Amino acid sequence: MSLAETYTDNLRAMPSARRVLLLAGTTEAAAIARTLDGRDDLDVVASFAGATLAPRPIARHQRIGGFGGVNGLAAYLRAERIDVLVDATHPFAARMRWHAHDAATAAGTARVRVERPAWEPVDGDRWHEVDAVADAPAALDRARRIFLTTGRQELAPFASLADRWFLIRSIDPPDPLPLPHAHVVLSRGPFTVDDERALMAGHRIDTLVTKNSGGEATAAKLTAARDLGIPVVMVRRPPNPPGPLVTTADEAVAWLAGTRP
Repeated sequence: MSLAETYTDNLRAMPSARRVLLLAGTTEAAAIARTLDGRDDLDVVASFAGATLAPRPIARHQRIGGFGGVNGLAAYLRAERIDVLVDATHPFAARMRWHAHDAATAAGTARVRVERPAWEPVDGDRWHEVDAVADAPAALDRARRIFLTTGRQELAPFASLADRWFLIRSIDPPDPLPLPHAHVVLSRGPFTVDDERALMAGHRIDTLVTKNSGGEATAAKLTAARDLGIPVVMVRRPPNPPGPLVTTADEAVAWLAGTRP
């Protein structure tokens, strides 16, 4: 029996429903929703920021869009009588994690951050780590054909490299597309190593630029880059606010059971 199943059984034995706001957009959020949604003792609302145009439904109750900053989120927590805020946003949702922390503190709402472990380099990897996407272009001196997987909303820093060619992969089309020499592939993970290797070799990629998102869905590109001897410009994660931090959906469910008043 998994941790999720064990703690789900514990929660079922507890009377009265609690309201849970799940800040979603990751595989961990979807797994948490699958475990908790539809329960009589919990009322789960999954919230998406709207970065993806058509997010997959993960819960009976969903909302899409921002809250209006820290004050707006705090007001929502109070108005909706949210008991627990589960922040399972993307490892690179730099602003939202702090908004969640500050709003939960202001509203007196319990909060936990869910963030999968970061990738770590292994033998054969040729990583050049940078602190932000804006720092990545400076690390591309010798690159000419670049596989860019930083997301459709963070292409502007590369516009100065007008003499380079980019392969861009995103879930939704970039609008606008600030790169004059680029080919866009619309796709959603998980990806296989064979497919990633064929994609990079077929487009004669000489450098991969990516964020350290962690997880299995998009890790194949790192293996393919290693196999092909392609260097990787790896963007480090932003820091997390203080407070509870778990790394898996099971741990989040366990933490949620432990916060029962």
